Amino acid sequence: MTKINAGYPAGQLAKAFVTALSHESASTRRKADKRVESWRRVIAGMSSGELRIGSRRPVKRFPVWVTPQVVQGGFATGVAESEGPLQPHEAAIAKDRAGVFAYYLTDAGLADLQARLDDCRYVVNVPEEAALLTAAWLVRAGDRAAALALLENLRPYADRLRFAPAPGTADAAAVDPAVVSRRTVGEVRAALRSIRSNPRIEAQREATTVWNPFTDELLTHWLATSVDGEVASAEPPGWRLRGQELLDRYAVLSAAHSLCGKHKRPKENQAILRLALEDALGKGLGPRQRGLLQHAVDSMLRRRGTPGSPEHEALRAGQFAEAALPLHREIATTLAATLAPLDQTTGWAPRDLEPEFADGVLRAVPAGLRRKVMAARRGTVAELIELGVVTSAEVLAQLVPDLTAATTVLAYRDEALQRLMAATYRAFKRRRSLLLVDLQHQVRLTELPWVQAVDSFRTPTGESQAAAREILIRISENALSGFPATILPNPLLQELGALAKSAQITLPLTEELAADIFAGRFSLKYAEAADLAATVLKGSPYELYYGLDYAGWLGQRDSSAKQSAFTNLVNERAGGSSGSWSVAANGKIVEQAQIFTTHNLAALCLVLDLTLDWPELSRRAFGGVIARLRRVDGNPRPLRSIKDAAYAWRQLMFFLSLCTPGERSDFLTWAWSTEKPSTVSRRLDPVLADLRQVLQGQPAARPFLGWTTTRHVMLQR
Repeated sequence: MTKINAGYPAGQLAKAFVTALSHESASTRRKADKRVESWRRVIAGMSSGELRIGSRRPVKRFPVWVTPQVVQGGFATGVAESEGPLQPHEAAIAKDRAGVFAYYLTDAGLADLQARLDDCRYVVNVPEEAALLTAAWLVRAGDRAAALALLENLRPYADRLRFAPAPGTADAAAVDPAVVSRRTVGEVRAALRSIRSNPRIEAQREATTVWNPFTDELLTHWLATSVDGEVASAEPPGWRLRGQELLDRYAVLSAAHSLCGKHKRPKENQAILRLALEDALGKGLGPRQRGLLQHAVDSMLRRRGTPGSPEHEALRAGQFAEAALPLHREIATTLAATLAPLDQTTGWAPRDLEPEFADGVLRAVPAGLRRKVMAARRGTVAELIELGVVTSAEVLAQLVPDLTAATTVLAYRDEALQRLMAATYRAFKRRRSLLLVDLQHQVRLTELPWVQAVDSFRTPTGESQAAAREILIRISENALSGFPATILPNPLLQELGALAKSAQITLPLTEELAADIFAGRFSLKYAEAADLAATVLKGSPYELYYGLDYAGWLGQRDSSAKQSAFTNLVNERAGGSSGSWSVAANGKIVEQAQIFTTHNLAALCLVLDLTLDWPELSRRAFGGVIARLRRVDGNPRPLRSIKDAAYAWRQLMFFLSLCTPGERSDFLTWAWSTEKPSTVSRRLDPVLADLRQVLQGQPAARPFLGWTTTRHVMLQR
C-alpha cells in the first residue's frame, strides 16, 4: 500500500498549537486545543502502527464499519465517533456501556426499543446507534437468527461503542423529507443566541447618545464667554456655578459609561474643553491653555456648526436616529424569540410564521441575520436555490442525503424499518471521508452489519425504482442549472450514485481525484464514462477545442484493456512521464481525465436524457469564468482561481456543444460584447479567439487548462 508520510499531520499540529496559544478568542483557543490533541493522536498512531492512514480500515482495533473520528485531510485519529464517556441517557440505565448493552437485551430493553420504533422517539447521531434498534426490529419480525447473528457481531465492542439511540422527538425521526432545509430551527436559534455585542458599535452608540450631547453642552458653556469670537473673554452671571455642575456630571457619566474612552484623551476637543474648564474654575487659564481652547472651539464650530443651529441639529438628529436602530444582538434576540414556538427539530416554512414577519420583518433585518434565519427555511431544492439559501453545489450536496434516504428506503416494506433505515442513512452520510490510496473506495452503507441484517427484507419495486429515478433526474437538473460553472463535488456524486443504484441505472460517475495522492491509475468506470462522452460529443466543438479523438476511442475493439488504455491515453495527453513526481504533474493527468470524460456531464445527460436550456447555461458558465478571473489580480495564490476558471470554461464548452450552430454563433457574439474588466479581457480574449476558430472548424491554438508544471499562461504578461 502507498505509504503516507507524517509531514502533513506535523504541519497541522504546529498550526493548531500556534492558534491554541495565541488566538484572541477563548472559544477558538479551546477548539484549537482539541485539534492539537487529535493531531497528536494521529502522529502517535502512525508511529506505533496502530493507524494505517490510506487504508479503508485505518484503525487496527476496529472493523471497517465502525465510524472513525476523522480530521482535516481524511486522517483518522484512532478514536471512534461512538466512543467516549457515557451520555446522560446511558448513565440513567447502567454504570458502564457494557451494562447499557446488556439492558437492551432484556425483555424490558427490547420492549423499550420496539416502542421507540413505533413512536419514532429516537435520534441516530452516528450509524452505530441504529444497531440495537435494528436487532429489536428483527426480533419483532420473527427473524431471531438474524438478530442473534447481529448481536454477536456487536458484542466484542459493546463495552466501548454506543449501539443504542439517543432519545428524541417523533419529528426528529419521522420528518417529511419531501422538502429540505440546511439547518433546523433549533440550530438557528442557538446561532442567534450566541451573537454577542460588538464593542465598537456599543462604544459608538454611547458616544452618540451620551458624550456628544455632553460635548455640545461644554461647547455652549464656553461660547457664553466669547467676545468677538474670542472665548474666555467674559464670564456671564452663574457661569462658574454652571461649570461646576458640568464637571460634577462628567464624573457621574464617566463612572457609568466606560465603553467609549475618547473623552479621556487629552488631545481630543472635548477633553480640551473640560480640562480648560477645570483650570478656569481653579488656578486660572494660562496663555497655552487659552490657545488650545480657542483652537478646539474654532475647530468644532467649523466641523459641526453652533449647537442649536439648523445644521448642527440636523447632524445630531441623524446620529441619534442611527443610534436608535436596534443592535444586531437585540435583533438576533427578537428573531430567536419569534422562532421559539416552532418545532426545533426541523426547518420552518412560511406558513409557520406570521405573514407580516415572513414577508416584511425578515426582509428588513440585516443581511447577515437574515441569512442565518433563512438557513432553516424549508422548501424544495429548486426553491432554496432560487431564494439564495443553497449557494453552491457543495451546499446542495449537504441537503441531498435527506432526499436520497427517503427514496432508497422505499424498497423496505415495513414503515418502521423504512424510518430506521432512513435515519441510519442520514447518520452514515455525516461520516467523514477517509484519505484512501491505491484505488480503494470509501466504506459503503451496505457494509454495516445491521444494514446487512435486514437486506432480506428489502424488495425493490417498480414504484421505488421510479421514485429514485425521478429524484436522480431532479437533483441532477438542479445541480447543473443552479451551478453551471462548478464541477459536481464528490459528496453530491456519492448521493447521485446511491440514487442510480436504487433506480437500477448504470451510471459511471467519476470523483475528482486529489492530485497530491494520485496513484497514477484510473478505475474501470473512467473508461466507461469516456465511452459515454465519446458517444455524446463525437464531432462536436468540445472534441475539436480540446483536440480529442473520440472516434478512435470508440473504435478500440479490446474492451477488456480499456482501463489501462484510458490511463495511458490521459498520461500521454498530459505530456507523458517526466520521470519525476509532482503535484502539478499529477494535476495535469487528472485534468485530462476530466476533459476526456467531461467529468460526469456526458454521463448524466445521456443516461438520464436531460434536456436543459443549454444556451442559458453556456452564458451563466461564462459569467462564472469572468468571476473567477476577476480574483486573479492581486491574489497572492492565483492558481486556484485560474484552475476554477478553466473548469468553468470546460463546463461551458460542454453546454455549448449541445447548442445549435446558430445558438453557438449568438453566444460568441454575446461573449465578445459582454463587459469585462481590462485585466479579465487581457486573459480571456485569446480564449474567445480560440473558440471562434473552433466554431469555424479550426483547432484551438491553446486550450484553456487549469494545471501546468510551468508558469501559467494566464499569469504571463
